[in-house]
Parts: sequence; C-alpha cells; structure tokens
Amino acid sequence: MNASVATPGRFRVLTVCTGNICRSPLAEYLLRKGLERWDVVDVASSGTGALVGHSMTDQTIAIAHQHGVPDPERHRARALVVEHLRHADLVLALSREHRSEIVSLLPRGSRHTFTVRELARLLEAVQAADLAAVAALPLADTAARFSELVHTAAALRGYVTPPENELDDDVIDPYRRGDDVYQQTVEQLVPAIDVILDRFKLAAAITSVEG
Repeated sequence: MNASVATPGRFRVLTVCTGNICRSPLAEYLLRKGLERWDVVDVASSGTGALVGHSMTDQTIAIAHQHGVPDPERHRARALVVEHLRHADLVLALSREHRSEIVSLLPRGSRHTFTVRELARLLEAVQAADLAAVAALPLADTAARFSELVHTAAALRGYVTPPENELDDDVIDPYRRGDDVYQQTVEQLVPAIDVILDRFKLAAAITSVEG
C-alpha cells in the first residue's frame, strides 16, 4: 500500500463536485480567501465528471465576486484523479454521491473526507474545550493544528445527531438551472463554509483549554 504523500508542514484542502465549474470552485475560492492569512494552506478543486478546461459559469463568477473573491475568472476545471486525493489532508465533497466516489478511489482517505455541510455540522459541535489536543501543538505549526481539528471532527461521526433529511448534507447542483437554484446553492454552501472557517481560525489561535 502506498503511503499518503500529503506534504509535511503544509495543509492541503481539496473540494470536489461533478463538473468543477459551479459548486467545488466556489467552495475552493471561498476557503482560499478565508484561509489566506496562513501561507501553509493550499486549496484546490476538481470534478468527478469535470468539464476540463472550462471556467466557472457566469452565475458562479458573479456570486464569487459578491463574496469578495478576487479573480474567479482564472479558474479552469480539472478532472479528479487519485493523486489529488493522496495529496490532500482534507477532502470536501459537495454531495454524498461525490463523497462515495472519492472514497471508492482512495478508501483510506475516508476519515478526512466529508461533505462540506457534514463537516460544518460536526465542527459546529466543537467548542474550545474540545480542542485540548490542538492547543497542545506548537502555535507556529498551523498545518498540524488544522490536521488535528479534522481528526477531532472525524471522531464525532456517530455522536453528532445527523440531519433528519440526508439531503441536508448535500449542496444542490445549480448547473444549467435558474438563478433561484444558484441562490439556494449559496444559502446551503456559504453558511457551511463560514462555520468551517470559524473553527479553523479557533484551531490556529487556541493556546489553552479550561475545564
């Protein structure tokens, strides 16, 4: 079995949807913007059925600009390959179907593979008091702290109450659909990204845990 080739000292995030022109690049750019202060973080995206070489849809580009993302026009879709997964410390699927495809490609990556909304749901249950293992790590080792936060979230699977409707772990696909569906995508994706960014910021800064 090949060992993971995730780069020591860096924290690599991969977002995955189908075409890599709507949901996953939007998630990629929002995460990159939110984590830009830490130069050890790399964020990329790819698609299980990518429209290789295509830019984001016009609607997605407009949404990215509305959220302060610089240069979303630069994005070009790429196809998901197993090497992308081997290099990732955190894989964020935009639906449960994508997560299943990812895990089938690299089964040992299942513990650090989530849907975006699943990870947000798990991290929402994480408070400062739950981060003793993170706080014990060197403040300068942001990559290790982020990796430990991912382990913390994974350990909560089976303990945090799942959504009543399993579709609530997915982000709806707006491709070739109306502006109302794009808005629904935003309403599902952006709050989840905000929770994830909030907990990563907490993990980067925490130095002690009371209690």
